[in-house]
Amino acid sequence: MILIVSHLTLVNQKTEIKKFIAKIPKAELHLHIEGTLEPKSMLTFAKRNHIKTKYDSIVALKRAYHFRNLQDFLNIYYAGAQVLKTRQDFYDLTFAYLKKARCQNVLHTEIFFDPQIHTERGVSFENVVSGIYNALQDGQKEFHISSRLIMCFLRHLNEEAALLTLKQALGYKDWITAVGLDSSELDHPPSKFERVFERARANGFITVAHAGEEGPARYIWEALKILKVSRIDHGNCALDDEKLVQELVKQKIPLTICPLSNLKLQVVKNLSQHPLKIMLKKGLLVTINSDDPAYFGGYINANYEAISGALNLSQEEIRILAWNSFAASFLDAEQKKILSE
Repeated sequence: MILIVSHLTLVNQKTEIKKFIAKIPKAELHLHIEGTLEPKSMLTFAKRNHIKTKYDSIVALKRAYHFRNLQDFLNIYYAGAQVLKTRQDFYDLTFAYLKKARCQNVLHTEIFFDPQIHTERGVSFENVVSGIYNALQDGQKEFHISSRLIMCFLRHLNEEAALLTLKQALGYKDWITAVGLDSSELDHPPSKFERVFERARANGFITVAHAGEEGPARYIWEALKILKVSRIDHGNCALDDEKLVQELVKQKIPLTICPLSNLKLQVVKNLSQHPLKIMLKKGLLVTINSDDPAYFGGYINANYEAISGALNLSQEEIRILAWNSFAASFLDAEQKKILSE
């Protein structure tokens, strides 16, 4: 009888947490729009654009979504992005994400896009950015979800390619809020792009960077000191360096944590080993995000639910994480206050 009551109590607690997560307003700050390309949409876009893919069914695609590391994932991520060609493709992809996000009570989102994936194969920068931006504008009207756009440089490419992409972005400064750094982290430190980020800041862009996901804590230091970022994307390795933790707390530099991504890419072997709760206790400004949800098994609420269950987070800790998501955003103070209440 005691065991039955205990089991029912756990089930009820889990149900209550799930309801709480669904209800609480939140922002999403680490979301790659190409990473929202669901298997069904990938096949639809491929057919629309007369592109042959390696996979001929949703089942075959999902079978491929088993990754040993970041590079394994990126190989499929880049292959999937090949089906995106037209302005309408980028619009449809973005609008579909916004619809999902709003159903999960996301009131604000800051979206990454990777133009180099597309321009390298002949898709114009204008088609990419205008398709995404037009969807964000329509999402604001239809779903009342505000947004910012972040253009990322692929760190496995060279500085010259990044500078060319930055030059292409200058005509869209009113649309693009920030620039970031993503793709293969190992052997591609932030310092590789010092001049690119210096030029981006000179042109009024905010800067962020992926660091400390598979790379060492030293990469986070480089992102802070050399790229002068306002946010660290991922940052799991920050706890390896106590001085770095103190610096992140002192500067109030947010970390955009992605639990299901970390699990899928084996950054952690089990979510019960995830450093998020320790980060909270140390006073770090951590947030929950979905990264590439079509590939990693869940959008933002699924990430909240998974990490909450694994680390036994309280409603108050979940509330802090949701509040952090607005505090860490690029919204102005008044907008943060309105959306987080």
